[in-house]
Amino acid sequence: MNKNYLLNINNIKTEALAALVVGFAIIPEAIAFSLIAGVNPKVGIYASICILLVSSIAGGRPALISAATGAMALLMIDLVKGYGLDYLMAAGILAGIFQILFGVLKVARFMSFIPRSVMVGFVNALAILIFMAQLDEIFKANSLGLAIICIALGIIYLFPLLPKIGKMIPSSLVAIVLITIISISAGFDVRTIKDLGELPSELPHFLIPNIPLNLETLQIILPYSLSLAMVGIMESLMTANVLDEITSTKSNKNRECIGQGLANISTGFFGGMAGCGMIGQSMINVKSGARTRLSTFLAGAFLCIIIVSLADFVNYIPMGVLVAIMIMVSIGTFDFSSIKKLKSFPFSANAVMITTVVATIFTHNLAIGVVIGVLLEALFFANKVSYFLNCKKSLDNGVKTYKFYGQIFFKSVDKFYDEFNFDEKCECIIIDVSKAHFWDVSAIYALDKIISKFKDKGTKVEIIGINIASSYMMKKFSINKN
Repeated sequence: MNKNYLLNINNIKTEALAALVVGFAIIPEAIAFSLIAGVNPKVGIYASICILLVSSIAGGRPALISAATGAMALLMIDLVKGYGLDYLMAAGILAGIFQILFGVLKVARFMSFIPRSVMVGFVNALAILIFMAQLDEIFKANSLGLAIICIALGIIYLFPLLPKIGKMIPSSLVAIVLITIISISAGFDVRTIKDLGELPSELPHFLIPNIPLNLETLQIILPYSLSLAMVGIMESLMTANVLDEITSTKSNKNRECIGQGLANISTGFFGGMAGCGMIGQSMINVKSGARTRLSTFLAGAFLCIIIVSLADFVNYIPMGVLVAIMIMVSIGTFDFSSIKKLKSFPFSANAVMITTVVATIFTHNLAIGVVIGVLLEALFFANKVSYFLNCKKSLDNGVKTYKFYGQIFFKSVDKFYDEFNFDEKCECIIIDVSKAHFWDVSAIYALDKIISKFKDKGTKVEIIGINIASSYMMKKFSINKN
């Protein structure tokens, strides 16, 4: 948490109001994701409650919102169809155990391998996916429903301009409450949350998945659990990175892995599905002013209150209001400056960013988009570094010296090999690598090939200036030990 952000009465109010907005906004998504996975809507609601409450305490990123998500729901479809809810809960518990192991093994450090261009692509793709997810609801809306979307957007963007009160209450909450009251009073014929599915009427309770504890069960759930664990951690850590940047703070990513794991284990024992960090809801939370764990905890607490006491009111919230909120999140999430920078940024950075966006939108899977982006960035980087390998050659009294500058690895080995003239008659060849470095087995193999070819022609070869790391590589992998 930012040291300058101390919890006082005003900040507690901000955290609470932000949490209330998040609580209302999570409900339709939790229901929709439950339907995607093929389970009862209460499964997504119960999951969201458990994950919010546990991650608020155990997670590593303050103000991050975790709950049932679409990316995770897509991975569950076949498991639910083939084996049912109990196997789904068991898979979530095992996924949580894997995530705790990820945290203990500190896999979060690999997030540093995600370059800026991939991060921008991730954020932009997410913004587009959030907007695209609203299109189905927009197309289903009648003229009154479309009017509600426009009015809600007007409230969301114009209410903050009001003096004093505009900064005191989140405009999203004002839009939800005001338009719902008017809709109920006037009897508007519009789609509401109730059209997605009934809210549960009771709180989740502890239960143990009814599955046989044997090797066959493990074989069934293991592939799903690994997929859920990896996708969940990737999305949660990417969301944490985005919030770190927005709030100019740092978070404990390894603790976040452990917190997500504990949350998914708990939801598996309370009738819920596995979940992960939600960038959209997290953005709502942060843009509403939240900065601490209190907002995450209160979002879970408000969900409990809503399903017990306010279900009748929530059931009649027009979907148009929630669509408007998510459109606002989409617009606020998209990095419009990245479009302006396309002309000034290098081709490789732009290609990685655009590829990440396209891959994510095409697959509807943020994790796949990020992986493809990172791989493409790695290829561009390897290609770029390989061009910096240079060689200076000199001949003195029958001794030919090749002095190399740069990095020798799988991409540059052909260039390294082609620098040598094997037909030239010399008494001795000196390969000076004091300004170069051998990075992999491909580089050592190329060096072996060069040495062997010269020795076959009766030419002595001497290697000088090799650094400790490269020398170790030679001793371990080279056939020419001397």
